[in-house]
Amino acid sequence: MCHKCDYFRLLRQSGLSPTDNRLMVLEVIGSNNSPLNTTEIFQTLIRNRKINRVTVYRILDLLVEKGLVDKLSGGGRSFYYGLAPNDHHHRHPHFFCKTCGNMECLNPDSLSLDVAPLQRTYPGVIENVEIRVDGVCKNCIRRVEPVEAV
Repeated sequence: MCHKCDYFRLLRQSGLSPTDNRLMVLEVIGSNNSPLNTTEIFQTLIRNRKINRVTVYRILDLLVEKGLVDKLSGGGRSFYYGLAPNDHHHRHPHFFCKTCGNMECLNPDSLSLDVAPLQRTYPGVIENVEIRVDGVCKNCIRRVEPVEAV
C-alpha cells in the first residue's frame, strides 16, 4: 500500500463514501508498482474478502469517473488501472509488452509531452493525455535469448 496516500481522504474529497470495498480496491491498486488489469485486481481482493466481480467492475468505473484511478488501454479490449495523478503520484508514461501483456510504469521524466502547443491549436479542452510505449519487455527478451554454451 502506498503509505503516502490517504485513500479514505481521497474518497471523501471526491464526494464518495469510503466503503470497505472502495478502500480495498484503492489499496490493491496503490500497493502495486505497475497498473493491474481487472483479473489481477479481483484475484488479489478475493484472497482476503468475499466480493463479487461485478462489484469490482462498478467500483473501478466509479473511481475512474471520479478521477481517483486511471483506466489505461492495454491494446484491444483490455484495460489496466493505476492511481490517477495526485500529490504523491505524478503523471507518467507506461510500457506495454506485446508478448506477455504486462504493463509497467516508466519514470515520469523519461518521456514527456508538453500539451500547451496542442491546446493552443486544438479548439476543445484536453482533459487527459495517455502515453503508452509498446514493445517487448526485458523478461520476454531473456526467455527467447539462446543460452550460451559453457
